[in-house]
Amino acid sequence: MERDLFDEEHLLFRETVREFMTREVVPHHARWEKEGIVPREVWKQAGELGMFGFSVPEEYGGAGVKDFRYNAVIVEEIIRHGASGLGFSLHNDVMAPYVVDLTNDEQKQRWLPGFVSGELITAIAMSEPGAGSDLQGIRTTAVREGDHYVINGQKTFITNGINADLVVVVTKTDPAARARGTTLIVVERGTEGFQRGRNLDKVGMKAQDTAELFFENVRVPVANRLGPNDGEGFFQLMHNLPQERLSIAVAAVASAESVLEQTIEYCRSRQAFGRNIGSFQNTRFVLAELATETDIARTYVDKCILALNAGELTAVDAAKAKWWTTELQNKVIDRCLQLHGGYGYMTEYPVARAWLDSRVQTIYGGTTEIMKEIIGRSFDF
Repeated sequence: MERDLFDEEHLLFRETVREFMTREVVPHHARWEKEGIVPREVWKQAGELGMFGFSVPEEYGGAGVKDFRYNAVIVEEIIRHGASGLGFSLHNDVMAPYVVDLTNDEQKQRWLPGFVSGELITAIAMSEPGAGSDLQGIRTTAVREGDHYVINGQKTFITNGINADLVVVVTKTDPAARARGTTLIVVERGTEGFQRGRNLDKVGMKAQDTAELFFENVRVPVANRLGPNDGEGFFQLMHNLPQERLSIAVAAVASAESVLEQTIEYCRSRQAFGRNIGSFQNTRFVLAELATETDIARTYVDKCILALNAGELTAVDAAKAKWWTTELQNKVIDRCLQLHGGYGYMTEYPVARAWLDSRVQTIYGGTTEIMKEIIGRSFDF
């Protein structure tokens, strides 16, 4: 079906992003995968093109536009160019609501210009070795001492963890209060006691820096707290998670579409038993099934984008989008890899790299099981 989500300005922006990807990213991505990180210069180049902080007010360098369609364009082009190392979606889709909506004027002046320019790379530190999807189970503490917090704890699986200049750390300021004892505090690069551990060796997404973070008696000014009061962090997280999950769903559908397109072309040219493999009924049936499910997923996700823009995307609808599309993404890529035969197992083929990169999609941002729990609870039995 014809897609009518985007206006002319979004299509023009897509051309800008596509040119950037072709010129500045694709020729270098294989090297970045070997190095395990994307150079900071690439972030600055993207910032110069206006690829960050669409919702940041104009006085701080942003476009002052809250329109997730621009975010979706970037995610889709990153996926379609196989550039899984770029942590731009974490910066734009996950972090922007925290640094734009939860900051006071002084914090905005300190952080937003660099956020837009790509000079300040951001990350959010939620997961811990003993607490993944269970955000109420975190153990990192922030003890108030006058005008400072003293933070102690450990985080893991942190996207942009090596490059990040600003890390929003999920802490417990009142461990006995469960959800009402959680506070979000920004820790800046170079703060004494803040250490980065390993750049973690992942199954896929090799160029994306994913790190362990350690906090040992880290003194952070109270002026770095997000929100006016302690204890608001859990509810801030819950408010922003639907956008994060929608971003993951956008990537999932874009990945399924891209791999499916590549596989159809492969099936037109690959010969077996004297004819191309696309001429076999089994191949056509597999591709028909995958194309149908991907189109249906695209329709739902596009509707979710419009709902987010209208301020109407619910946590339940975002959970539906997240679990369904990421499970579909893994199904589509796995079956497309099968159609490639032995070549599909070679990492020189995009389908193999997409297969490796996609596996985490059903895990981060809340596992499939957690998404189903969110949806199931909404029935109010």
